[in-house]
Amino acid sequence: MAITSFTTAVLPPLSLRGFLDMPQKDPCQKQACEIQKCLQANNYLESKCQAVIQELRKCCARYPKGRSLVCSGFEKEEEENLAMKSGSK
Repeated sequence: MAITSFTTAVLPPLSLRGFLDMPQKDPCQKQACEIQKCLQANNYLESKCQAVIQELRKCCARYPKGRSLVCSGFEKEEEENLAMKSGSK
């Protein structure tokens, strides 16, 4: 009986267990997909897709570091730029 009450107190209801285990949707996934569409439509010329790339950067800026997997490339780029600036002083 004590085990049952402990389990009930610690675990969420069965109806929520699968939901809680699901990964959250990436908040900037839509913008990342738009970049892929733009690049494909423009023979992978990045210069033709600057507007959609900027939209992804704006999206990434709205969320804390590590929240969006698709933003990880921008975060790494930013870290490298900071390292280069501090190394050139």
